[in-house]
Amino acid sequence: MTKVQSQICSGACSVAQAAAVAALNGPQDDVRRFCAAFEERRNLVVERISQIDGLTLDPPGGAFYGLIGCADLIGAQTTDGDVLANDSEITAYILKDAGIAAVPGSAYELSPFFRISTAASMDVLGQAIDRIATSVAKLKRKT
Repeated sequence: MTKVQSQICSGACSVAQAAAVAALNGPQDDVRRFCAAFEERRNLVVERISQIDGLTLDPPGGAFYGLIGCADLIGAQTTDGDVLANDSEITAYILKDAGIAAVPGSAYELSPFFRISTAASMDVLGQAIDRIATSVAKLKRKT
């Protein structure tokens, strides 16, 4: 595996290097347009997550994902009677109930959070947040 890894990430080919130079020296209009689009997507996700009781999200500074706090959902009970003990179980529940894939923060040693991508259309993001909100609302939480 070391040999395979060293061959796939130890040096950019000349074509990629030339493309990078062209991208950096060429027109930057698309860069500004894409930055504005990703900022709009980030703002939508941050605003909508803030409206879901039990979840938190500080605005990402430059990433195309949100790291959503879910500490208030730990110990919550699903309609099936399962108790969600950690962020991995919360993401499994969201996948099963809402059909939304998320990565548990524990994969990055960042419990209790989960990560979702904001690199999707505004419509898709809105639908995803709606589905997450519906799933979270079904949980019976400790008072």
